[in-house]
Amino acid sequence: MIMVRALTIILALAVVPVGIAQAASCPQSLDFELRPLAGSDPVRLCDAYQGQVLLVVNTASKCGFVGQFEGLEALDAELKDRGFRVLGFPSSDFLNQEYADEERIADFCRSNYGVQFPMFEKVNASRRGAQPGTLYHFLGHAAGEFPSWNFHKYLIGRDGEVLASFGTRVRPDDPRIRQAIEAAL
Repeated sequence: MIMVRALTIILALAVVPVGIAQAASCPQSLDFELRPLAGSDPVRLCDAYQGQVLLVVNTASKCGFVGQFEGLEALDAELKDRGFRVLGFPSSDFLNQEYADEERIADFCRSNYGVQFPMFEKVNASRRGAQPGTLYHFLGHAAGEFPSWNFHKYLIGRDGEVLASFGTRVRPDDPRIRQAIEAAL
């Protein structure tokens, strides 16, 4: 009986550090819970995307750069089997160019641009709007620049490090983005 109790205590102590180590191993860039677009249950980015190369983009359905959805979808479809994903985050920070209703955003992106890459709840992405403790507050500080318009892109490496930041005018098919993604893969 004493042997069983001792073994139970040893096993319990051995499991606790593993759990702590797993929680501590989540890179800060992915240590956020966000709801999928028009979904109900939050997703912890670390659980879903750790170890992948990510292109995080603030989107807006009514923006003049909305055609970039096609290039983002093409990148995601082509490279997702190699451990790459595009993650979209709708935002109304710049001239309120996003629909208020998340169902409408999701339908617009799917029906007009065939978007299949993961899209998440609306966020504040601008320097003024991104609050401490949020994904875009972290990304803006880590990259040394916040989005100044829609379709700003952050490249995150497999280790969770923010590798690059690309402004709105840098299209998803731009060789600079492609080279940076390939180097990270």
